[in-house]
Amino acid sequence: MSQYVSRLGRRSPSAGARLRLHRRPRRVAMLSVHTSPLHQPGTGDAGGMNVYIVELAQRLAAINIEVEIFTRATAGGLPPSVELAPGVLVRHVDAGPYEGLAKEDLPAQLCAFTHGVMQAWAGHRPGHYDLVHSHYWLSGHVGWLAAQRWGVPLVHAMHTMAKVKNANLADGDTPEPAARVIGETQIVAAADRLIANTAEEADELVRHYAADPAKVAVVHPGVNLDRFRTADGRAAARARLGLPQDALIPLFAGRIQPLKAPDVLLRAVAVLLDERPDLRSRILVPVVGGPSGSGLTKPEGLQKLAARLGIADVVRFRPPVGQEQLADWFRAASVLVMPSYSESFGLVAVEAQAAGTPVLAASVGGLPVAVRDGETGFLVEGHDPADYARVLRRFADQPDLAPRMGEAAARHARSFGWDTAAAATADVYTAATQSHRRRVRSHHG
Repeated sequence: MSQYVSRLGRRSPSAGARLRLHRRPRRVAMLSVHTSPLHQPGTGDAGGMNVYIVELAQRLAAINIEVEIFTRATAGGLPPSVELAPGVLVRHVDAGPYEGLAKEDLPAQLCAFTHGVMQAWAGHRPGHYDLVHSHYWLSGHVGWLAAQRWGVPLVHAMHTMAKVKNANLADGDTPEPAARVIGETQIVAAADRLIANTAEEADELVRHYAADPAKVAVVHPGVNLDRFRTADGRAAARARLGLPQDALIPLFAGRIQPLKAPDVLLRAVAVLLDERPDLRSRILVPVVGGPSGSGLTKPEGLQKLAARLGIADVVRFRPPVGQEQLADWFRAASVLVMPSYSESFGLVAVEAQAAGTPVLAASVGGLPVAVRDGETGFLVEGHDPADYARVLRRFADQPDLAPRMGEAAARHARSFGWDTAAAATADVYTAATQSHRRRVRSHHG
């Protein structure tokens, strides 16, 4: 792990004050090419990154760092800009057809998107933006050019990495293309700072992409603790959602695609019911979310799998829901199940725990940071449905397990606040600015 990561993660109380002696950016251009922060998570390509951008931008604005988010317009007639919150502006950029453009086709639209960003910049005085913060590799390429043209530092967050995803592919999933690997490598070399969600992700940047360890900073994402909380508890949430009070409810919430492995949950339930047919009358499996990414090739694949496994009677498919109702689904569940093949962090896991629900997850990516194994949930090595079925049987046979772990989960989640994440991100901005100035001075002799 880099010295910078260690310093950021365990700095003395005075270290942050020393960083803040240098001027923080006043206004940040934040880039999110392929998914709009205004889209509902769980639809299309909208997911944890959307939540991340919205929450981070709002908290940065609260500490006097204005944020302008550039995203691709996905419908005709959208206003050029929308105020998301005081100090946070979303700018819609025309780049390619509004609808029906797959993420894989977006690289061909980066030139048009960059042109739109430059047009917006040209309408301002020089020095309008102090820093560029790009999210995901597509945005990184636009940010690379914009930062160079404006003479400002570039901070980049990968969110996911092609080499990591390709090393952990689900059966039948499509590998990320070589063009993305090349693009990510270029961005890693160009950025003044790289933000990683966990220490493991920081190490992956160094190991897979030869990132300069001194440029990598670990900042854990946060959770909206005002929205995701225990509130009036599991029974009340189940009553609102029309769910049986005494049922075992293992919940899947997220985009339906091979990477997220909702099929593992269904197969685990089938294994459990084969072994314990008596549980069929008191188990309900909600799947909340819509097809996304490579899952769009077989949008009804999960429903057909449930029928083939003979568990269609206990599975309930629900479309993506807003954040407030999602919090109710988390409260209502006995356990959130995340059998993902790859997760840069696993924000949903922290949100569920904040709502008082334990998590059963694959031990991949950032999930071992998000979930305390044996205390706030269980981590499983691999994706064998029988292993997940064994844990589900524990929840079925020990009625006190979910509420006991849920209390510990809620306490654990309270350490993941967005205010902390925003303050740490602001420190990264300051360090990137100082580093950029030193590099410019040395370049000019």
